Amino acid sequence: MPAHTSTPSVVLDRVSFAWPDGTIALDRVTGSFGAGRTGLVGRNGSGKSTLLRLIAGELTPDGGQLGRTADAAYLPQRLTLDIHRPVADLLGVGTVLRALRAIESGDPDPNHFDVVGSDWDVEARAHAALAEAGLSPSMLGRTVGGLSGGEAVLTAIAGIRLRGAPIALLDEPTNNLDREARARLHDMVRSWRGALVVVSHDIALLELMDDTAELYDHELATFGGSYSEWRAWLDAEQDAARQSERAAAQAVRREKRERIAAETTLSHRAAMGRKAQMEKRVPGIVAGGRKMAAQVSAGKLRGEKADREAAARAALDAAERRVRDDDTVKIDLPDPGVPAGRRIATIGDGERSWIIQGPERVALIGPNGAGKTTLLEVLLGRGTGGGRGRADDVEKSGDSPSDWPATALERPILLDSRRTELHTDRVGSGLAAAAVGIGAYAVEKSGDSPSDGPATALERPILLDSRRLELHTDRVGYLPQRVDGLDETASVLENVRAAAPAVPVPELRNRLARFLIRGAAVDRPVSTLSGGERFRVALARLLLADPPPQLLVFDEPTNNLDLDTVGQFVDALAAYRGAVLVVSHDDAFLERIGVSLTLELGRDGTLTER
Repeated sequence: MPAHTSTPSVVLDRVSFAWPDGTIALDRVTGSFGAGRTGLVGRNGSGKSTLLRLIAGELTPDGGQLGRTADAAYLPQRLTLDIHRPVADLLGVGTVLRALRAIESGDPDPNHFDVVGSDWDVEARAHAALAEAGLSPSMLGRTVGGLSGGEAVLTAIAGIRLRGAPIALLDEPTNNLDREARARLHDMVRSWRGALVVVSHDIALLELMDDTAELYDHELATFGGSYSEWRAWLDAEQDAARQSERAAAQAVRREKRERIAAETTLSHRAAMGRKAQMEKRVPGIVAGGRKMAAQVSAGKLRGEKADREAAARAALDAAERRVRDDDTVKIDLPDPGVPAGRRIATIGDGERSWIIQGPERVALIGPNGAGKTTLLEVLLGRGTGGGRGRADDVEKSGDSPSDWPATALERPILLDSRRTELHTDRVGSGLAAAAVGIGAYAVEKSGDSPSDGPATALERPILLDSRRLELHTDRVGYLPQRVDGLDETASVLENVRAAAPAVPVPELRNRLARFLIRGAAVDRPVSTLSGGERFRVALARLLLADPPPQLLVFDEPTNNLDLDTVGQFVDALAAYRGAVLVVSHDDAFLERIGVSLTLELGRDGTLTER
């Protein structure tokens, strides 16, 4: 593999780490990261996030040596924040800024001057860092609770740049970013100074890297080039490895045939010698000499043939080790029996509507805060979308109500054409139907117009501005951003069986094995599973439902999938004959699944076709 040539900023020498339950995360990993930008890739569960935490100093290796040329700043995959924390603290300048404010107010405490040091322009630099990330400088005076998920991530990254961290470690930084925010992050990465290690499944981001490192089977190998260059090299290397494997297998078969042929010849010669001796055609002493010579010759020939066959088998073993025989998720979706052109759902506004029909692929895009997740959940009858969200869990806050603008989405709008409706009482896993509104209030399915609702303004339904949402099927599967619909106390098998009660248990076990859930793992409680395992269980529960769903709804599905599994997912959707509605900022994924209709939800609540 072509290696990177920059001076290492991080060096690992046989680094090992195991979790308290004995699970081995890393086993004698050796490698290094250069002084430039490196994309770290690998399958889910390969230990990428654990490796970043070890480099950052959050975890301590159980064995081996880990060296850094400087301190490392770390952005975790799940940025859990105190909503009351000042944005200045998230940016990393809160302490200095407060000391500066105290000095400006006339406080002569020498400690304030020690804290500020030479950093008298900290406020100006903080404003510049926020502006570079596409954020308003006014955010510096706010608390984290006032930020969206994407804004919090960008602020934290801007803080790493502002502090000039010599080594920066970013774990899936684009998971909560919309297209505009991703573009800002890409610009920041292009001009990044210092060593940068990014764990990501975002191909567009990985293309900006100088090097690509892969953590595979407890080995860390670094390639000098972007992700696409590394992928092309790996594919070519694997093609060559498979050819070598086939050639080596042929050599083994050939040597085996030659050994058998030689044994047959030797056996024939021995038989002829015994016959000649019995017929006394040669003197006994001569026959004995010939027999001894034949035995020596036969032993030598057998040794040569055995050596050649052993060498061929050793070459085959080496060739087989080069070929990756990875377990992959094998997603085989059943036929939902949706006739072409069958109406599945309708999404519309006051001027026009869009009909989703099988086997159409529809993408719902738009900036964070527009309400895409809320639209899905109201369509599926999962809730009212009411209440303001919290920013202490950034993983899910990108489309939470806390991100909504103070526009129609938060105001009561009571015009007859502005309705949000469900027309089925059988959605997903026993979800109840209701005509519900987006905002803080909901109304029972007792009336079709605002005049049928309660009398007071606060009790009246808040209805989404000029939008109509309808389902025309009762067979819908939904996979939200956060996998929170599983029964934590029940086993994996029990969770999946709840969605397919008529399928025999042995068949369910066989199907779960295709999702890499095998053996004792099938009987483990969901609460004991890792994040990747939980996601596979949720995906299996959705896709193995009986009868199969006619509409699959996904909210940012690629956030939780490694690149290989995304490929399997794309292949499965290509063969699926039902309709698909997906919210995603991953343009590469949307292109691969063959989206035929793209609807953009604006911050003002309007839908437009792209």
